[in-house]
Amino acid sequence: MPEDNHPLPVVPQLLDNHAESFLAMARRLEDLGYERLNWNLGCPAPMVTHKGRGAAMLAKPDDICALLDAVLPRLVCRLSLKTRLGMRDRQEILALLPCLNGYPLEELIIHPRLGVQMFNGQPDLGGFAEVLAASHHPVVYNGDIVHLDDFQRLAARFPRVSGWMIGRGAVARPALAEEIVAGKPMTESPARLAAYHDELFAAYAEKLSGPGHLLGKMKQFWLYFIASFPGREKLVKTIVRAHRLDRYQEAVRAVFDQGGG
Repeated sequence: MPEDNHPLPVVPQLLDNHAESFLAMARRLEDLGYERLNWNLGCPAPMVTHKGRGAAMLAKPDDICALLDAVLPRLVCRLSLKTRLGMRDRQEILALLPCLNGYPLEELIIHPRLGVQMFNGQPDLGGFAEVLAASHHPVVYNGDIVHLDDFQRLAARFPRVSGWMIGRGAVARPALAEEIVAGKPMTESPARLAAYHDELFAAYAEKLSGPGHLLGKMKQFWLYFIASFPGREKLVKTIVRAHRLDRYQEAVRAVFDQGGG
């Protein structure tokens, strides 16, 4: 429910490739009071792309435009798109842009990789520059912003970017947004990192279905969060191997007891 998100400005994201089911969910979200929606055309996960959704749609620009034709006249919410440079070739997004430029979209969020790359290899900044120059909409950059200098380098290169999505970087280093706002690096105290972890753990424990679900979620979290503990990367193996909550908590405390960075 929207009131549960206060004060965060949450934007629900849809992962669909059929206009009528897209509209059915959009109307439900509008009825709940949401005013902004995002359509995910960038997810590279095989379980998504094998169903023709996410980044797989970038190879079918006519299908994307047909869905927008059917959906946008009937939407009350503002709609943005999150996408990649293509599924297999960055020419896919360049071929799609003339069509997208004709729609009243709120913004484009661009991750400068191909779907087949998943999250491997370096972001294609040259490809992103082409999209930025050709788009008639505000463009948000998304991809591999983990440290303050990553942001500063990209912001200097792309002054026309309207916003920044830090995604996995915010999970790995919770102070990253503060560093960007302050314009200087910060050192997180072990106590603050522990408080962040414990609050997240408690919230997941309340929402998720049992210890197995909770352990699976927290183990995935630690694959990124361990970046806040430089030199202690090997300790994450003990966390990932934990099959009981008490063993998990012991492994986590061992990381915190050695401090943060």
